[in-house]
Amino acid sequence: MSPTKRDYYEILGLDRNASKDDIKRSYRRMAMKYHPDQNAGDKDAEKKFKECAEAYEVLSDPNKRQRYDQYGHEGLRGAGMHDFSRMGFDDIFSMFDDIFGGGIFGGARRSRGGRRAARGYDIETQIEMTLSDVLAGVEKEITFQRQDQCTHCQGSGSEPGHDPQPCVQCGGQGEVVQSGMGGLFRMVTTCPRCRGNGKVISKSCKVCHGQGRQEQTRQLSIKIPAGVQDGQAIRITGEGEPGSGGGPRGDLYCYVKIQKHPMLLRDGDDLVVRVPISFTQASLGATIEVPSLDGRQELVIPAGTQHGAVLQIKEQGLPNLRSSRRGSLLVQILVEIPKKLSRHQEKLLRDFAQSEDKSVMPESKGFLDKLKEYFAGEEKYD
Repeated sequence: MSPTKRDYYEILGLDRNASKDDIKRSYRRMAMKYHPDQNAGDKDAEKKFKECAEAYEVLSDPNKRQRYDQYGHEGLRGAGMHDFSRMGFDDIFSMFDDIFGGGIFGGARRSRGGRRAARGYDIETQIEMTLSDVLAGVEKEITFQRQDQCTHCQGSGSEPGHDPQPCVQCGGQGEVVQSGMGGLFRMVTTCPRCRGNGKVISKSCKVCHGQGRQEQTRQLSIKIPAGVQDGQAIRITGEGEPGSGGGPRGDLYCYVKIQKHPMLLRDGDDLVVRVPISFTQASLGATIEVPSLDGRQELVIPAGTQHGAVLQIKEQGLPNLRSSRRGSLLVQILVEIPKKLSRHQEKLLRDFAQSEDKSVMPESKGFLDKLKEYFAGEEKYD
């Protein structure tokens, strides 16, 4: 499983009543603080930079912020979250380019002629499974949300019939050149007017408001292999968000959550069940039925079975993800002592106790021998 995530408000140094402008200002300040160019080779700064980006993605989106405030991190499962830990800095910069105005972070990360082709963002969702699903493998329908190309403007951001025009400030290059110190140096930055696109929208799309993308719900059928582990991610290539500049889509990571079984516990490829038996069954031996994923299984209890003993039924566990070989069903024996006895039962036990030879009981004999040695040792200190 993934490690526990920090609170998004704590990451950006905000309280829960922070306004949209407060969130934007705080993110800009924190991103500049942990910017990789300012902290070359600092892995901790890199991690914090990506944490800030993830926190801003949630808190700047009213719907995601509401879900987070109500349910915490678990409430964001299936909400089309980006996986910032797998993103490069270029992707994060382009994702929040409006925060930085195409200046400090944008300029050196664009090619001339507008935005360069970039891979789309990865997203994640969650799917629940039962142990029976793990045993057989399963194909499931999942529903998730992602930012996708706007169907109204086909991703252009411009209202149909109003094509984007070349930017007059950068001449359609997406970048502007600034000179300083009498021409001794030149600094190339992203054009602040078109934000590196090379084109300016004269009339924004009424559906996506010029963004070129809108949140859409997608349904997908995926195959989960037998033997999958809890918390494991299934990668579905090309089901993430669309890339920019003709770049490929990102991927979808589907995290598996296995539901608790009412009687069986998982231990790797083995299954464990705790079964109570009576004192007489443990003493005399018996044949009992135990639950498994394949139905009822017969188990022979040897005479003299002790409390806590573990008996094994082979190939009644779960399949190994790689070899498909099944584990075992491990049956832990719990010997129950009756709380109430009838007079006849009590008499029988008293008669048994009088005839009992403790010296032939291995556990009792071993304990008594240790007890004698212990007290013998105490006498030496007197």
